[in-house]
Amino acid sequence: MSLRRTLGTCYYPEHWPEEVWAEDARRMADLGLTWVRIGEFAWSRLEPRPGRFDWGWMDRAFETLGGAGLKIVLGTPTATPPRWMLERHPDMLAHDAEGRPRGFGSRRHYCFSHAGYRAEAARIAEELAKRYGRHPALGAWQTDNEYGCHDTVISHSPAARAAFRDWLAQKYQSTDALNRAWGNVFWSMEYESFDEIDLPNLTVTEPNPSHALDFRRFSSDQVARWNAAQVEAIRRHSDAPISHNYMGRIVEFDHFALGAQMEIATWDSYPLGFLEDRLEEPPEHKRRYARQGDPDFQAFHHDLYRAVASRFDAEAPRWWVMEQQPGPVNWAPHNPAPLPGMVRFWTWEAFAHGAECVSYFRWRQAPFAQEQYHAGLLRPDSAEAPAFAEARQVADELAEMPEVGLGQARVALVFDYTSAWAWTVQPQGRGCDYFRLVFEVYRGLRKLGLSVDILPPDTDSLAGYRLVLVPGLVTLSEPLKRALGETTAQVLLGPRTNAKTAALATPVPLPPAIPGLDATVARVETLRPDMPVPMERAGHVTLWREELEGTAEVVDRDAQGRPVAMRAGNLTYLGGWPDPDFLRHLLIRACAEAGVETLDLPPDIRVRQAGDTRFVFNHGPEEVVFEGRTIPPAGVAW
Repeated sequence: MSLRRTLGTCYYPEHWPEEVWAEDARRMADLGLTWVRIGEFAWSRLEPRPGRFDWGWMDRAFETLGGAGLKIVLGTPTATPPRWMLERHPDMLAHDAEGRPRGFGSRRHYCFSHAGYRAEAARIAEELAKRYGRHPALGAWQTDNEYGCHDTVISHSPAARAAFRDWLAQKYQSTDALNRAWGNVFWSMEYESFDEIDLPNLTVTEPNPSHALDFRRFSSDQVARWNAAQVEAIRRHSDAPISHNYMGRIVEFDHFALGAQMEIATWDSYPLGFLEDRLEEPPEHKRRYARQGDPDFQAFHHDLYRAVASRFDAEAPRWWVMEQQPGPVNWAPHNPAPLPGMVRFWTWEAFAHGAECVSYFRWRQAPFAQEQYHAGLLRPDSAEAPAFAEARQVADELAEMPEVGLGQARVALVFDYTSAWAWTVQPQGRGCDYFRLVFEVYRGLRKLGLSVDILPPDTDSLAGYRLVLVPGLVTLSEPLKRALGETTAQVLLGPRTNAKTAALATPVPLPPAIPGLDATVARVETLRPDMPVPMERAGHVTLWREELEGTAEVVDRDAQGRPVAMRAGNLTYLGGWPDPDFLRHLLIRACAEAGVETLDLPPDIRVRQAGDTRFVFNHGPEEVVFEGRTIPPAGVAW
C-alpha cells in the first residue's frame, strides 16, 4: 500500500476575532498544511439556546478555510455539552465510583448510558451533517473528542445502573443463568430479579470479578452504541469519511469495536505528557527522555491504531495523528519543552508507521481558560513558536520524498482490551497490569530492531508472520485458537494466556489448555518487587510466576531448576513475567528459530521498515553513531 502523507492543524475560529481568520488560513496553506480540524468544542456557539442555531460564523469559517485550499475535519461538539443541556437533562452527568456526580465546568461531563443525551448528541451531529455534509471544503468528520479521557468511560450513575440491568437481562435471559455464570452461590450473592443487581461499586470488599468484568464489557458497549448513533446520523447526509481521535493508554473501551464503524482511526500523540503521567518507569528513565518522550510509547500506539483502522478496511487501513504535541503541554505532572527537532522527529515517526496525516495541536496557543500553557504552532501573539519551523521543514521534506509503502511485518503481537479489563478486575498482585506486560514485550521487540504488527484478539489468520506473541490474553477466542493451531510461525504464549473462561472463572482442564502443548499451570504466585526469581541463563521473573507441569519440553528454568518456559513444536508457553534481560533472551531465541533477523541496537536507537525504506530514529539527547552514520539528538535518517 502506497501512502501520501499530509499535515494539518487544529483550529478554533470561535476563539479568535473574525478579521484574523483569513490571515490564519493563508499562513496554514503557506506552511504546507492540508487539513484543519474545527468545531469539536463549539456547541454553545452553534446552538446558544435549545433549537436556536447560529450557523453564520461556521459558514464563514468554512468559506475562509476552504477558500485557502484547506480541507476541513469537522468535529461533532458532543464532548462539551452547553450549560442549558443540564437544564433539559439534569440526570445526564456521569457519576464516579463513590456515586458523586461529575459536574459542569470543564468537559466530558456526560454519561454514555443516558439515552436523552445520546439522542441530543446524535441530533447535533445530524444538524451539522445536513448543513455541511456536502460542502466542497469538508474532507472528513470527527465524532466527539477523546473518548475515555479524564477517566470518563465508566459511570456509576442511575442511568448506567438501569442500562446495565437491561444489558444483563438481554445477555443472560434469566437470573438463574447469570447466577451460574457469575458463581453467585459464593457468599450468597444470588439474585432473583435483574432489578436487584447494582453496579459493582461501594461494596464492602471486592465485588464478584465476573460482575465487575461484565460491567466493564457493558461500559465499553455503551461507548460503541454512543458513537454508532452519531455515525449513523452523519452518514444520512454525508459521504465524507468519519474518524475519532483516541488517546494514549486508554483501555477502558474496546477500540476495535469503534474501528469497525469508521473509515479512519486517529489518535492524539503527546509524547512528553504521556511519559510523565502514563508510564511506570524509573526516575532516571523519565529524566533521560523528558524532552523526547519514551522511545516506544508513541510507536506502540501508531501500530495499535493502525490495527484498529484495519477493522474497517483490512487491506488499506487509514490512520492519522489528529493531535501532535508541538511544545510544552499544560496537563501533565511536569511539562518540559521538547528537545529542538522533536516535533519533526515525532511527525516522521508517525509517517514511518503508516500515518496518512499528522495534525498539530493547536494552531495558536490560547490566552485564556484551561489550556493557556499548552503550546501551539503560533504563540498567543501570533508569532511563530519553535514548532512552526519544524513543521515547515517536514512539509519541505514531504515534497521531495517519494511516497512509500507499508508492508506486513514478520512479527505480530496480539492485543486485547477485554484482557486489560480482566487484569484490572483481578490483578492478583500490585503492578500486574495487562497494558504494561504487552508494552514491555513490544519494547523488547523494538530494541532488537523489529517492526511489529499489532493484531486484534479475534484474528483468524496468521499467514505471513514468522513470529507471533500472545502475552497475557486471558481468554483465547475461537478464531485465534484455530489460527494458532494452523500457523507455522513460532508462537510465544503467556504468562496468563488462556487462563480464564469468558466469565473470568478458572477453567478445567487447567490453563493454558493449548492443543498440542502439554503444559499446565498448577499454581500462581505474585511477587513483591524485591523478590525477583533468577533464571538459569539470563535475567529474572518478576511480579507474576506460574508453576508449570507437563510433558512438553522445558526450554527455560529458574536457577533452582524449576520449569519457566515449555515448548512443543512451534508453541512455547512462558510461565512468568520476564524482566528485560530474560525477555531479551526469550525473543532472541524465538527470532532465531523463526528466521527473523535481529539487530544489536544502541539503547536510544529504533528502526522502522516502511516498504523498501528503513527509518532510523535517535531518541536520545546525545548523538549516536549507527552503522557508520552519525545520528544527532532528535535525529531521523532514511
